[in-house]
Amino acid sequence: MPGASGVNVEGSCEALCRTLVSQNGHQRETADISQSVLYTSLMGLLLVADNEKEQVTLGSGRIGLRNIGNTCFLNAVVQCLSHTRGLRDYCLLKSHRHEKFSKEEAMLTEAFSELLSGLWDANEEDTVVNPRQFYNIFKEAVPYFSGYSQQDAQEFLRFLLDKLHTEINRRPYVRRAGKDPEQKYARIRLSEEAVAMWKTHLERDDSRIVDLFSGQLRSSLHCSVCSHYSNTFDVFCDLSLPIPKRCIAGVVTLKECLDLFSQEEKLDKENSPMCERCNRRTECTKRLSIQRFPQVIVIHLNRFTSSRWSISKSTVYVSFPLTNLDLRPYGPVDCGPVLYDLYAICNHAGTVNMGHYTACCSDGNGWCFYNDSSVTPVSENQLQTNQAYVLFYQRSNSSAAIRK
Repeated sequence: MPGASGVNVEGSCEALCRTLVSQNGHQRETADISQSVLYTSLMGLLLVADNEKEQVTLGSGRIGLRNIGNTCFLNAVVQCLSHTRGLRDYCLLKSHRHEKFSKEEAMLTEAFSELLSGLWDANEEDTVVNPRQFYNIFKEAVPYFSGYSQQDAQEFLRFLLDKLHTEINRRPYVRRAGKDPEQKYARIRLSEEAVAMWKTHLERDDSRIVDLFSGQLRSSLHCSVCSHYSNTFDVFCDLSLPIPKRCIAGVVTLKECLDLFSQEEKLDKENSPMCERCNRRTECTKRLSIQRFPQVIVIHLNRFTSSRWSISKSTVYVSFPLTNLDLRPYGPVDCGPVLYDLYAICNHAGTVNMGHYTACCSDGNGWCFYNDSSVTPVSENQLQTNQAYVLFYQRSNSSAAIRK
């Protein structure tokens, strides 16, 4: 078993800095508060104070989760999030207590933090942790997950991140009046419009979840009648990628899924929005790209497709890189390399009606296979299977914060 290690205390300092900055009425010009002079000064003072305290000591993290009745979807997702270091350290240091502004009680965040504390217990007295308390609080927040029926792991991930964000949001909700953002920013440069829309988003939604998982998608429409281009920007916390139907020997690459996601799509009059210049619905083309890349990019391989009468599952083998996934082709022009390394996989085995979720996670000392209560080492060449469902990538190069 790998040896224990300490959590970086910078997360707690940053949380306190955010609190002090907000309380003194200062606004951040960008999402990265470390660029401000005030933050730098406070960081120096708080690091001295925090270094005098005992750091949180981590165990190996190789502890399983008990299945309490069709909860493999929960166990697999929690293990993946448990190995998301920026979120893990934030929770173990209880940093949300210093920066919380939301009126809601952080009951789910507290329960999630306690669950992670059990998984990273330095003493490792227990080889299995029971997630019942966390799950009960989650079901109260999201009744859709009540009962013991099988649930979708990606849906659970989305609901969980949304509820955690709501509880630890640094910005109290303020209802804004005024023009629609698309109208307000219609006459400025594309990059400026994207930045303005992002700042507008942060005025209402700003949390550790946003810091780590949120990115910005650009949807570009090209009118076939007047050749007018219009752009909209939307925040995303995961990318749901289609899997190409045609493949060679039952194998496709993650790049092919990304290419299909971002390829130009033709829209007829009935399915297209209003053209701003023609002032009517026209035939147009639509293309998606990533305008702002998140620290952690969650890629959902959309294996389940619905038809009029049924739901089917694709068992196509999708190959994916473990390191140096370059998303540059899907970002702004001339954005430079945008590199990501894989650190967790949520797998789904079985069919639509009878399936089982597991996880593979990297802890810095190798990969492990998490199957509810069971935790076993696994080699890198065993990670690529046709069961891969949700991939978790951590950004590895600092130049990837694209603001073109």
